[in-house]
Amino acid sequence: MKAKLGKKVVIAMATTVIVLIFLGYSIVQFFSKSGQSSGEIFLYGEEHSVEAILEKELTLWSSYYHNDGVRDLFVELPYYTAEYMNIWMKSEDNDILDLLYQDWAGTAMYSQEIVNFYKQIKLECPETVFHGTDVGHQYHTTGKRFLEYLESTGQQQSELYRLSQENIEQGQYYYQHSDNVYRENMMVKNFIREFDSLNNADVMGIYGSAHTNIEAMDYATNSVPCMANQLYRRYHNSLHTEDLTSLALNHEAYRTDTIKIGEKEYTALYYGKVDLSAMFPDYQYREFWRLENAYDDFKDNPTVENVLPYNNYPMEIETGQIFIIDYTKADGTVVREYHRSDGNTWQGSFVTKQFIFE
Repeated sequence: MKAKLGKKVVIAMATTVIVLIFLGYSIVQFFSKSGQSSGEIFLYGEEHSVEAILEKELTLWSSYYHNDGVRDLFVELPYYTAEYMNIWMKSEDNDILDLLYQDWAGTAMYSQEIVNFYKQIKLECPETVFHGTDVGHQYHTTGKRFLEYLESTGQQQSELYRLSQENIEQGQYYYQHSDNVYRENMMVKNFIREFDSLNNADVMGIYGSAHTNIEAMDYATNSVPCMANQLYRRYHNSLHTEDLTSLALNHEAYRTDTIKIGEKEYTALYYGKVDLSAMFPDYQYREFWRLENAYDDFKDNPTVENVLPYNNYPMEIETGQIFIIDYTKADGTVVREYHRSDGNTWQGSFVTKQFIFE
C-alpha cells in the first residue's frame, strides 16, 4: 500500500512540476510580448513616381507615424542612400536630397513628385528612420560619396561603413551580370537584416508592386519567389501587403492613333509609357495601346508562354481586349508585343497573354 501511495505522490509531484514549468513559460512569453510592439510588417506595392500613389503613401505613413508610433520606413533604395537620407532628416537644409536627386537622373526616382514626397515626410514626420534594402544602385555616385563622408568622419571601422561597402558590391554584381534573381534574393536578405535588428518594431514598406505579392515569383525570370513571397514564408501573418497601383490607372487615353495590322487599320487608344529602368537595366520603358473592336479578329491566334499581369498596365483591363506593347531598350531599339485578355490568371492575378501571327 505504501509503495503504491509513494508512486502516486511521485507522479503527482512530477505532474505539478510540469504544469508549473508550462505556466512559467506561458507567463514569461506573455510579459515578454506585452511590453513590445507586435512586429508587424505593412508593405505597399506601387508604380514608381505616380503622384496619386505618393499622396496615398504619405497619408498611410502619417497615420502609422502619428497614430501608431511607427518610426521605421523601409524603401526600395540602397542601404547607403537611406542612411544618407537619415542624415538629411536631421539637417537644416535640403543639400543632401538635392544631391541624391541628381544621382537619380535617368531612373524612375528622378521625379519632382518623389522629392516633394520626401520633403513632406521630413516636415510632417521628422523622426522617420529610413531603411534601404535594395542592391547598390548609384554605387559610383551616391555610394562613393557616402563612403567618403564616413571616412571624413572617422567611421571606417563602423557597421555603417561595412554594410555600405557590402551594398556597393551587391550593386556592382547586379549591374555586371544583369541578374534579377540575385537582386530579388539580396532585397530579401537586406530586409531581414534590417527588420530583425529592430526588436519587433512595426514597420511600413514601399516597394514596386512586382516585389509585394505574397503569391508571386520574381518578375524577371519567374524562377524564385519574389521578395514578399519569401518574407511571408519567414514572418507569416505578421506580413501584410496591399497593391496601390490601381491609383495610377489612366481612365482616359492620352491620344488616339491609327495602327495597321496586315491589311486592316485599327483605332488604337494610347495610354502612355511606364518606366522599366529601375527593374530592367537593359530597358528604358514600355508603351501601351488598346485596339478598338479587334478581339474577334485575333481571338483564335496562337499564344506563347509570356504573360503580363493586369496591374502592369496603366489602364483598366477587361476580358475580350487586344493590346499592343512597345518595349524600348537601353540601346534605343524597340520590341513590339501583341497581347490578348482572355480572362486567364497566373500566380493568383489576372493576366494578358502574348499572341503571335501565323
